[in-house]
Amino acid sequence: MTDLYYRRETCRLCGSPNVELAVPLRPIPIATPNFRVPDADRESPVFREAVPLELHLCADCGLLQVLHVGNPELQYGNYVYRTSLSLGLPEHFREYARGVIKTHRPPAGSLVLEFGSNDGTLLRAFKGEGMRVVGIDPARDIARKATEAGIETVNAFFAAEVAGRIRESHGAARLIIANNVIANIDELDPVAEGVRAVMAPDGAFLFETQYGLDVIEKMLLDTVYHEHLSYFYVKPLVSFFACHRMQVIDVEPISTKGGSIRVTVQHAGGPRLVAGRVAAAVAEEERRGMYDLARYRRFTAGIEALRAKLNGLADEQEAAGQLICGYGMSVGTTTLLAQFWLAGRIACLFDDDPDKERVLSGPGYDIPLYGPKAVLEKNPGAIVVFAWRYAESIMAKQGAYRARGGKFIVPLPEITVH
Repeated sequence: MTDLYYRRETCRLCGSPNVELAVPLRPIPIATPNFRVPDADRESPVFREAVPLELHLCADCGLLQVLHVGNPELQYGNYVYRTSLSLGLPEHFREYARGVIKTHRPPAGSLVLEFGSNDGTLLRAFKGEGMRVVGIDPARDIARKATEAGIETVNAFFAAEVAGRIRESHGAARLIIANNVIANIDELDPVAEGVRAVMAPDGAFLFETQYGLDVIEKMLLDTVYHEHLSYFYVKPLVSFFACHRMQVIDVEPISTKGGSIRVTVQHAGGPRLVAGRVAAAVAEEERRGMYDLARYRRFTAGIEALRAKLNGLADEQEAAGQLICGYGMSVGTTTLLAQFWLAGRIACLFDDDPDKERVLSGPGYDIPLYGPKAVLEKNPGAIVVFAWRYAESIMAKQGAYRARGGKFIVPLPEITVH
């Protein structure tokens, strides 16, 4: 596989070369369960090559970021993750659409443009509220199926040229949406220019993204991988949009992905006042030391402590002649296998989704995947719940396994044994 990844040398928000190593993480493969790789066998570098994953902090603007960038065509051209399949997100987006319309009051028939629109779940909610909608997404199959299902979706990466074409064909957008996608983009200047080009004078750009403060404070380690290139704080976002003649006017904390923010942006000097939450968020980031490398040394120490405890539990199982398995096969599983040094210790994985591939491959490992009914058949001594956010529902369905004495180990945000 050629052009698997590249390394950038400067901050992707401000362009500064003053980026410092903050969190030294173990490398992981580019390939994850979120996308499929046509014509690649299991020995391909896309599975077998360990690509650096360290987090770096920009000493000038404060962005926390991954500098090793996967080939975006490889990652997103064959994306298979669909929003509609993510537990709780469709309901969240329906409420989101109603709330945004109530706040911004776009006239009926106004254009809502979303990039990274995936299968159109959010745009369908806006369409149901009387808006015109257009999506943009680089995943070929997902974009085609969304269009066939009634949500016009342009198959492309969003940038100024694409934005210009949409403005010509559909007019200016009163609302531009980008949820859980901004963090996945390496070159953000063309994105900002595209937003400015297509946004109506009184329009608003709203995006949701994982909040760097929550990732670090809540130990959301499973959200760190090569698709998530940036772990945003409010302070660097304010500076970035100001450089592009736009302004951040509101920041709202939300619960998705374990801790995210909804950011609202308008043209510089636009009609809305800047909410007090913007300055308050910046002050809280500074108070918690998010721009100080010492904070990340504590985060790294926390990872090391979790790793030691998990491996101690695995040692106990092996000493008793018991298997240790895992529950949940996702991109987060790929990260946790590496950071907790568990790749060679997990005998198999279980997952509720019958459409997932039957093996998780990486550098030096091929871990088979089974459905939930196989838990009793394999009868491991303990199961590490990599899908830890859903631990309660997973354990509730495995009463027979627990009655036999089986244990569940929930690894985050702290280790608990059930």
